Amino acid sequence: MTPPKPPSRPDRVSLWRYAKLFRADILSAQPARLYRAWMAEFRTPFFRSYLLNQPELVQTVLKDRPDDFPKSGRIGEGLRPLLGNSVFLTNGETWKRQRRIIDPAFEGGRLKDTFPAMWAAALNCVQRLEGQTGAPLEIEAETSHAAADVIFRTLFSIPIEHEVAARVFDRFRSYQRSQPILNLAAFVPLPTWIPRFFRRDTKSAAREIRDLIRTLTEARMREITAGTAPDDLATKIMTTRDPQTGETFSTEEMVDQVAIFFLAGHETSASALAWTLYLMAIFPDWQERLAEEARALDEGPEFGVVSRLRLSRDTFREALRLYPPVPMMVRENTCPERFRDRDIKPGAQMVLSPWHLHRHERLWDRPDDFDPGRWQTENGKTCARQAYIPFSAGARVCTGAGFAMVEGPLLLSMILRRFRIEPVDGRTPVPVAHLTVRSENGIWLRLTPRS
Repeated sequence: MTPPKPPSRPDRVSLWRYAKLFRADILSAQPARLYRAWMAEFRTPFFRSYLLNQPELVQTVLKDRPDDFPKSGRIGEGLRPLLGNSVFLTNGETWKRQRRIIDPAFEGGRLKDTFPAMWAAALNCVQRLEGQTGAPLEIEAETSHAAADVIFRTLFSIPIEHEVAARVFDRFRSYQRSQPILNLAAFVPLPTWIPRFFRRDTKSAAREIRDLIRTLTEARMREITAGTAPDDLATKIMTTRDPQTGETFSTEEMVDQVAIFFLAGHETSASALAWTLYLMAIFPDWQERLAEEARALDEGPEFGVVSRLRLSRDTFREALRLYPPVPMMVRENTCPERFRDRDIKPGAQMVLSPWHLHRHERLWDRPDDFDPGRWQTENGKTCARQAYIPFSAGARVCTGAGFAMVEGPLLLSMILRRFRIEPVDGRTPVPVAHLTVRSENGIWLRLTPRS
């Protein structure tokens, strides 16, 4: 059985039809030939874009010469109201300074420290689901709640039920559905003096979220000064000094970083977990294998149990392959380039698409099929190195990649240990791209308690 894809893969489209499809949904606009192409050129009246699927080209941009291909400001325009000058949007020396301060908080040893908070959030998730068995349940709402709970517990040592955390989560739900991946600024090169076009509710939600985050950050700053701050990720980041300058983040800089931690750590994890649970519903044999493996959790909240969730980890990896939360990344070349016998002028957009790369017909065996076992095959191992970038790759690889690969399998195993999951007839989800890859009308499942 093949998991659902977007409603169409048009083979050839005109620029006008492509623009129309793109506006409705970035995934449905992608023609079928892009899943076979090594490189494709897309022209607009203002700039040119190049989709890069050839592994050697992806490596050049992400790993070999990342400074020559900084993150495109066209993408950042749409997220600036919420993320400010966060590490997700910056380039050059500013970005390097931010990573020098942030990265130590997510090193391997810190994952062990955050595990009890993840475990508590997972238990809380299972308890919430206990009262919602039998009837159809929109699971994306539940995975969003669980992922937000993980972020607040690990970052600020507070559960999602905390007043400020609950308000951030509520306002973010409004923001998530109102903000597309790209806005007009992604297509039209506007001068800096022209106001950017954002929906009023998008700007309002972003402002409220940032004000709430500032409240938490200022309170933590006072606790750090008083010596009463808990030893969590926020304290670690706020007290880490740049080894080159000796500086720490200011309060406003920390607001920017917390905003991206919440966006990246909550939105992407919620998307990935929801799609994984749907795959478990339509592939019950795999579901039962993972439920059996999840008995390892009976030993309690010891970090060592993570190493025993191998099938859960491979299943989560496969869901990230089929439904990468961030379907496309855009870099801008700063030097003249020649890729595949084409001359590329500075200022062109280099599109790196996990959505295409992960389903590429010339790279993967049975690219549209769900098969967690592929990661133990030679083809799977090769593609894992060359054609798998759910967290990006190279210098700009997601800081929280290791965090996500503990959180996802743990939540998945906790849920499957307690519940059997079935799809709901007539509710096949259709993937579309909002801030992340979500279902057009939600992902509906039915949970029943395991005896």
